[in-house]
Amino acid sequence: MPGTNCTPSTEFSFTGFTEDPVAQVLLFLMFLLIYLVSLLGNLGLITLIRASPQLHTPMYYFLGNLAFADLCSSTVITPKMLVDFLGEKRTIAYSGCVAQVFVFDLFGMAECFLLASMAYDRYVAVCQPLLYSFAMSPKCCSQLVVGSYLVGLANGVGQTIGMLSLSFCSSSTIDLFFCDISPLIALSTSDTTLSHLILRTSASLFGVSSVSIVLVSYLAIISTILSIQSSSGKLKAFSTCTSHLSTVSIFYGTSLFMYLKPSSDSSREDKWAAVLYTVVTPMLNPLIYSLRNKEVKEAWRRLTKRK
Repeated sequence: MPGTNCTPSTEFSFTGFTEDPVAQVLLFLMFLLIYLVSLLGNLGLITLIRASPQLHTPMYYFLGNLAFADLCSSTVITPKMLVDFLGEKRTIAYSGCVAQVFVFDLFGMAECFLLASMAYDRYVAVCQPLLYSFAMSPKCCSQLVVGSYLVGLANGVGQTIGMLSLSFCSSSTIDLFFCDISPLIALSTSDTTLSHLILRTSASLFGVSSVSIVLVSYLAIISTILSIQSSSGKLKAFSTCTSHLSTVSIFYGTSLFMYLKPSSDSSREDKWAAVLYTVVTPMLNPLIYSLRNKEVKEAWRRLTKRK
């Protein structure tokens, strides 16, 4: 609601996690370790995929782009959060907040469609293996990746426009550790109709469509696997999907918890759920594909032997 004595905001404050100095140092060290593992894991995975000819396949092409999206979305949030743990003031300039909203929503939505593209890739590999080379041609894969980034760009621009249409008082405090459009809408002192419309349109048009692609693909995959007669054949077919399924479960599980809960139910648990999909998930993805994937481990062995 508009306030009569409201000075336009030039910066925002974050509530953070705790005011205890000892706890802040411990959290700083924990998140620094997570970020370093995420940075090394995703950069290492991108480098390994580019350097290993045996990984020049559609699945790993998508995985390399997923690692890049994870790297970008994590980097726009985690370094600022680490600085806030050691600083006296947990503030961010208005322009910095706009940048966080744009970059995070761009790569967050791009990741949704990259995961959907990977689900489609697994569907073709399991359900239509004879058509795989045609359906997942280099041109088709490039179009899927470019389309993912374009959808992400549309989402980022849309959410940024929604934020720029809002007004805030100078005392605005975000009950989170980064700028997200939902708490910003709740903080606004102006009409939020446009921002709500953009947020709901994006969620229903982009979010639901990407989730639907994943669900339909895996329903078809499960149906095909169940029709296989031999247990070894079922296990082999399912093993090609386990890494992707783990990543999808973590990403969509935490995201749906954050964005489908009632907006009034803000709590400390919400912050830790946000930590999972903004900080922890980018670290887990390369670990999941590295530790559970024989092709990645074999490519790493060959690369280290050549070195």
